[in-house]
Amino acid sequence: MYDFFINIFLWIEGLAFSTFLREGSSLMGFPLFLYLHTLGMAVVAGGAAIVSFGVLGLWPKGAPLKPLEKIYPVIYAGFWLEMVTGVSMFMKDASTYGRNPDFYWKLAFVAGGVVLLRIIRTRVLQSDAPEGSLVTGQARLLAGGVIACWFLAIVTGRLIAYLNPIPGFF
Repeated sequence: MYDFFINIFLWIEGLAFSTFLREGSSLMGFPLFLYLHTLGMAVVAGGAAIVSFGVLGLWPKGAPLKPLEKIYPVIYAGFWLEMVTGVSMFMKDASTYGRNPDFYWKLAFVAGGVVLLRIIRTRVLQSDAPEGSLVTGQARLLAGGVIACWFLAIVTGRLIAYLNPIPGFF
C-alpha cells in the first residue's frame, strides 16, 4: 500500500506544473505560490483570531458580536487561496511531503480550525439568542480551540521545512 502512494506521489511530481514549481527560476513559480500561501494564512489565522478574541471577551464592552460574521467571507477567500497554493506546493515535492508526518499534523490542525470556526459561526454569531447570552463557557472553549488549531497549523507548517523528510535532501 505504501508503494502505491509513493508511486502516485512520484507521478504527481513528474507533471509539468510540478516541475515548473520545483525547478523553474521564475518569480511566478514557487516564490509567488509561497507568498500567496503565506498571505492566505495571514488572512485566515488573523480573521479567526479576531472572531475568537471577540468571543473570548477581548472586544469593546457592549459591542455586539454578530457583526464579526461579516469577516467570514474574507476568511473563506483566504482559505481557498491557501488550498490552491498549498496543493500546488505539495505537488512540487509530493513524495517527500507525503512521507512527512508534520504535513499530516498540519492538515489535521487546519481541519480542526475550520470546523471549530464554523461551529462558532453557527452557534454564536448566527444565534437568535439575546446578545448577552451568546458567550458561554462552551463558546469560549471553542474560541480557544480555534486559536490553538491555527497556531499549531502554522507551527507544524514551518516544521515541514525543517524536520523529517526534507524536500531536496531525501
